[in-house]
Amino acid sequence: MIVVTGGAGFIGSNLVHALNRHGHDDVLVVDELIQGQKFLNIRDARISDYLDHEDFLDWLVENGDTGVEAIFHLGACSDTTEWDGRYMMDNNYQFSKEALEIAITYEIPFIYASSAAVYGNSTEFEERIGDERPLNVYGYSKALFDRYVARRLPHARSQIAGLRYFNVYGPREQHKGRMASIAWHMRGQLLEQGVVKLFEGSHGYADGEQLRDFVHVDDVVNLKLWLLDHPNVSGVFNAGTGNAEPFNAVARAVIDHYQSGKIEYIPFPNDLLDAYQSYTCAHLTKLRAVGFHLPFRNVAAGVSAYMNWLDATAE
Repeated sequence: MIVVTGGAGFIGSNLVHALNRHGHDDVLVVDELIQGQKFLNIRDARISDYLDHEDFLDWLVENGDTGVEAIFHLGACSDTTEWDGRYMMDNNYQFSKEALEIAITYEIPFIYASSAAVYGNSTEFEERIGDERPLNVYGYSKALFDRYVARRLPHARSQIAGLRYFNVYGPREQHKGRMASIAWHMRGQLLEQGVVKLFEGSHGYADGEQLRDFVHVDDVVNLKLWLLDHPNVSGVFNAGTGNAEPFNAVARAVIDHYQSGKIEYIPFPNDLLDAYQSYTCAHLTKLRAVGFHLPFRNVAAGVSAYMNWLDATAE
């Protein structure tokens, strides 16, 4: 059995579908469906069972030594604007520590989600544990768990691998609302208003020229599956393309797909000035060094594929 926590969420549900395509049907999805529309992400997936996340740790203690092949731990609060630190640390940090310790005890490969939010407004994006400078409590919860993993790795007899996601976009993110990718929001704006809205220039960048490492969810999932097939690989790795592209490039890809519309620049919010990453770009040397050489698609190709998926699945 393969366990996917957060399996009804954005990246988790795409992973579940990918596991199905690779012949894995014995998948346990762990999540919470308080936001019930997330079920749409897995309604056509083949899974062996579903478990609420509040019951997962007890289940893992009782069943971890009876055929759990791997744990993909993706479940977390990913809202970068959530400032309830007690909730964030309990949900993202403490829960992850407890799950990891059980996995180590039973020697179960543990592949988990970290985030590029750990880097804050740094211009260096190498996986140097302990040098993180997050701008929000979400990023701090992820940075602290990466540091915990670094302390536990020398004593673990099984795989522990963390992936620091950069700006992931793609299918099955509609439930995320305001936290969905810029590509998803741009499509909605274009279809409703005929325009795509971007922030005016800030932090030394021209209008819409702030740079991010935008990575398609399928490429992130391919990396996860590669790790599953390479249980000897452990560590914390960046999960991005290694190239930074401007928000304007995403807007142009959406407009080119629908062959209509224009870009409208709106004032940059004052309350974001000190908590905004105007540049991100994954450093991939460490990932390439362990043997991962699959390509990552650029914005033009990835956004085009995403728009095609959205058009085909619109209800």
